[in-house]
Amino acid sequence: MRKFFSWLGILFSLIMLAGCNQTSSIALNLYTDRHYDVDQTLFESFTESTGIQINVLKMDADALITRLENEGVQSPADLVFLTDVGRLQRAKEKDLFQPFSSLDSVDTIPSKFVDEDNQWVGLTKRARVLVYNANETDVSTLSTYEALSSSSLRIATRSSTHVYNQSLVASLLALNGTESTRAWLNGLVERFAIRDPLTQNRQPVGNDRDQAKAVYAGIADVAIMNTYYMGRMLFSSDPLEVSVAQTLSIFFPNQATTGTHVNISGIGLARHSKNTERGQQFINFLLSESAQRVFADENFEYPIRSDMAPHSVLQTWGSFNEQNLALSTFANDSQEAYTLMVQAGWN
Repeated sequence: MRKFFSWLGILFSLIMLAGCNQTSSIALNLYTDRHYDVDQTLFESFTESTGIQINVLKMDADALITRLENEGVQSPADLVFLTDVGRLQRAKEKDLFQPFSSLDSVDTIPSKFVDEDNQWVGLTKRARVLVYNANETDVSTLSTYEALSSSSLRIATRSSTHVYNQSLVASLLALNGTESTRAWLNGLVERFAIRDPLTQNRQPVGNDRDQAKAVYAGIADVAIMNTYYMGRMLFSSDPLEVSVAQTLSIFFPNQATTGTHVNISGIGLARHSKNTERGQQFINFLLSESAQRVFADENFEYPIRSDMAPHSVLQTWGSFNEQNLALSTFANDSQEAYTLMVQAGWN
């Protein structure tokens, strides 16, 4: 019965992807957990310039990885585009990628953003920063992620189940070790601003935008969130989001120590793809200056290429020192990080 449903899922994928491919006999099938309009804009641009259709299957990352496992050698996937290095590394460990042969822009991409076995490469970058209201919180009270746990600041952040926070904690685990990270987490949870109204347990709620709104509303003093959300809120159609982004300021933590945590969205060639040459062509397109400019200007992500500047809004926030970690290093610590988070009461 399980084998029947596995084959049924594969058949559904093939039918759905084939249905997307009405305009071109040359196609690539891409699986992704990303949900940004900018991606579709780039896919269409690639099709216009090459004639190669990009058929897209969007799913939650965990479900997507499970689907690839179940499809096995019958998978129609050619490319896998995921939003976090932890997810990329998990897919690699499950043998869901195959190595790519070359990258046209490799000299412009820091080595930490390319898998050591050439199984994935970063396409965009984001920083996980502290956001605060300068009219309410003195910037001198901000310094490092580690210092948050012993501060008097009320902290807003999303749940421990989200990969953004798991990767942040995993990076600190790689830098500071288990016991220091455990102690830090215990203190951090005590500073969480939002409590469950029934149990009074500290219960993070909402996404990154909601954390910024909590600071704006005076519920919290500082939010932990990703940079690109602030850029998107500045240009949002929602007046409240615009006001939030215009009011709040960004602080890059750990500038005098280990650097601010950064993460990526990245892509790899699917393990059983037979269209590797075209897949490689598509990856190189997304690493080109023109595509990187679109990622930066439309979605406020930092370009992965070191020879390109971010959007002008991001430039006003200033440059910053990044954690000097190979991303695969902390990606391998994500499960231990999550365990420690739960043990500390980070719901």
